[in-house]
Amino acid sequence: MVAIIDYDAGNLKSVEKAFAYLGEPAVITRDRDAILSADRVVLPGVGAFGDAMDKLRRYGLVDVIHETVERGIPFLGICLGLQLLFESSEESPGVNGLGVCKGKILRLPAAEGLKIPHMGWNSLEYDHPGRLFAGIPEGSYVYFVHSYYLQAQEEEIVKASTQYAVHIHASIEQENVFACQFHPEKSGEVGLAILRNFIAVA
Repeated sequence: MVAIIDYDAGNLKSVEKAFAYLGEPAVITRDRDAILSADRVVLPGVGAFGDAMDKLRRYGLVDVIHETVERGIPFLGICLGLQLLFESSEESPGVNGLGVCKGKILRLPAAEGLKIPHMGWNSLEYDHPGRLFAGIPEGSYVYFVHSYYLQAQEEEIVKASTQYAVHIHASIEQENVFACQFHPEKSGEVGLAILRNFIAVA
């Protein structure tokens, strides 16, 4: 069973449908016991960093997320869910993130011919071997929607990157914690393969 954390963020249903398509039962919940008893946990998200952290605190989910990580339950952050795992974001100065991983979220710089938010398909380069990308060729395309990007402090946790005005850390893996800036649930067969790999994580 996959627990999809409900904190009023967008995109929960499409993540649930992707797991259902793969034959993996999923439940959208903010119940502590349901989350901690799940086989794996997903933190999706579309929205603003500060508002999201406020809701996670209001629903008592910050401690639940930290306990999930400490228990070694496979955990996947998607889009805003990746950003929230880090320490801070230029989108919401003064707001602390979850701090599960070290690094900061920066605004995408303006560049001639490139629109912000970044919306569209970009190819992945593999920085280090990552379990989410087992069997998926380097250069595969995935779907992004974001105005801010990750700059991880520890390069070794970065498993995939892409280029859009700057070098973007697109996916990380730190022990049982995985995260993608892109949307695997909207990335066709490649995205489904990534979610299948997450389901297979021991």
